[in-house]
Amino acid sequence: MTVVHPISRAWITTGGTGAQNYDEFADDAEITDIIAANPHSSLAVEMPHLAPESLGRTFAESLPDAVVRLERDKSEGHYRQAEHVVVLYRITAKDEAPAYGLWSMVDTGQISTSADEPGLVIRNEDVFIAKVRERVALAESLQTLLSPVLLLQTGKGEELHAALAGACDAAGEPEATDTDQTGRVHAIWTIGAGELQDRLTALAGGGELVVADGNHRSLAAQTGGLPRFLAVITTPASVAIQPYNRLISELPATPAELIERLRAAGATVTELSRAAGLPGKATIEMYAGGRSYTVALPSDPAGSAVENLDHALVERVLLRDVLGLDPGDKRISYIGGDYPVEWLRGEVDAGRAELAVLIAPVTVEDFVAVNLARLKLPRKSTWFTPKARGGLVLAQLG
Repeated sequence: MTVVHPISRAWITTGGTGAQNYDEFADDAEITDIIAANPHSSLAVEMPHLAPESLGRTFAESLPDAVVRLERDKSEGHYRQAEHVVVLYRITAKDEAPAYGLWSMVDTGQISTSADEPGLVIRNEDVFIAKVRERVALAESLQTLLSPVLLLQTGKGEELHAALAGACDAAGEPEATDTDQTGRVHAIWTIGAGELQDRLTALAGGGELVVADGNHRSLAAQTGGLPRFLAVITTPASVAIQPYNRLISELPATPAELIERLRAAGATVTELSRAAGLPGKATIEMYAGGRSYTVALPSDPAGSAVENLDHALVERVLLRDVLGLDPGDKRISYIGGDYPVEWLRGEVDAGRAELAVLIAPVTVEDFVAVNLARLKLPRKSTWFTPKARGGLVLAQLG
């Protein structure tokens, strides 16, 4: 019995609705600009308070606008309806191997967040509860899910990868395509009831599924009492982990005081003669006031492997102990791998931030080890690429 199921009532894009997921942006203004350029972007529904005509309203106040926009997009033919389908997904880019996935529904009751909690879907990161509440409210208002949870199939990854590649090759021209901000082309094909659908769902649910992206969305499904959630199930061969850095908009100390506090906390701080690239594992790089520093944060000899990951040390030592900032503090921005190191330093030089914190990406080995132990990673510590695109396949609830 698989935990992966067809989408009972799906809405499939006919083009022009695809978008980055709502939590991939460093600045809300970027979302507003995208919606202004394309009012049919699913971001206008996912983040209704950031649409140009809704600015100034809260997220909750803008939910009726989201309902109107989605119904408009359906009535104008930007989506077509399909029943009892899964959807093949292929992402291609120049000089990259194709990535594959399967849009489907997954049993919410299979989510596990600890070693003593049974379930085949492993969620591995702490979350910001305010964001979860927004996702719950959106789903309740729309009775529709627009963005998928990206799940990594760990048990039958190789078999699933081969099956998805073969199915895409045999499917002919895609039913719809969408090109993202990096130039990757996202293509989809619907698969109705039958032998192929049964085989793909069996493979997709044939082992433990790890949440690679969408911890907030999966928790929202639990909190909102949804029996199933929308997912793209992908394979280890289809993804890579990129850096997940931090920007601090306002420091509660001068850069010199920050360095003094770090050294007092046991960190080794060395100024660099010139800005380097991303740091290696077990060090971070800080950029403030036009100067770069490499920092080795003190680990906890009694701590677990998770507690001594670079992202955990940044959260515990730098943010909490040295700067006195909670991880959810509005002065902290979590910047994914789509934004290069030069962009982060440029934000500091332009005065829009006071500190850039560069962190080596979590390795696939560390990610797998943490998940097998059913432990949680620090918030915003893995930026998987390529990411599943929102607004291509929607799941109607009820």
